[in-house]
Amino acid sequence: MVAHSQGGKGRGKTGSALRIRKVFRDNIQGITKTTVRRLARRAGVRRISELIYEETRAVLKRFLEELIRAAVIYCEHARRTTVTVMDVVYALKRQGRTVYGFGG
Repeated sequence: MVAHSQGGKGRGKTGSALRIRKVFRDNIQGITKTTVRRLARRAGVRRISELIYEETRAVLKRFLEELIRAAVIYCEHARRTTVTVMDVVYALKRQGRTVYGFGG
């Protein structure tokens, strides 16, 4: 009879060391000036002030924080550890931004 070690989240079959996740900081800078300019062009904007880039990043970060917080609430209520597409769709619907084509 083979004795199995007491594993846990992220410990694999051998029960070895806990996995280490890299903590990302200031990833909002990944939204580059080019990305903001592309979105503005799609909206019909011709010229963009230099101050717009940081403001856009701040607004996007706030929007994503609210969306992710709401999606995680749906996920926790269902006692799951993985956020699904439907969690995000319901979170968007809760914010008054109905998305079609994803069910629900």
